[in-house]
Amino acid sequence: MNRTDTLLRLKRFHVDEMKRRIAAIDAMKADLERKLADLDDNVAREKHRAGDSDIGRLAFPSFLRSIEVRRENLRNTLKEIEREYAAAQLDMEKAFEDLKALEVATEQQAKRLAEIQARREQARLDEMALVRHLRKHALRA
Repeated sequence: MNRTDTLLRLKRFHVDEMKRRIAAIDAMKADLERKLADLDDNVAREKHRAGDSDIGRLAFPSFLRSIEVRRENLRNTLKEIEREYAAAQLDMEKAFEDLKALEVATEQQAKRLAEIQARREQARLDEMALVRHLRKHALRA
């Protein structure tokens, strides 16, 4: 395995790692959004329960304040995760560009080497044909 192959493997690994990071961030984002939706459902259930008793009506406002604090914390966390997602997306794009640039350079190098090999082979065949031609004419003379 030469240096180029090792470098290609490293770049591919880096791109895959960025994809895994983005997938993990997506999962965290989906989890936070689910928690926000659960909070809304919880508030609706508690509001219905609070209407059934006097104690519930008294406790419901403090419950709402605590839920609002939790909701605000979740929203702030969600904003941070979205910023991290954007940064990870940029990192992945850069890693992908690096990988593609290296792949293109490797392909061009392989193409040049194949052309050089083809020229050498053609030169060898031309030389063999010339020697054969000269021997053929030398025997006639």
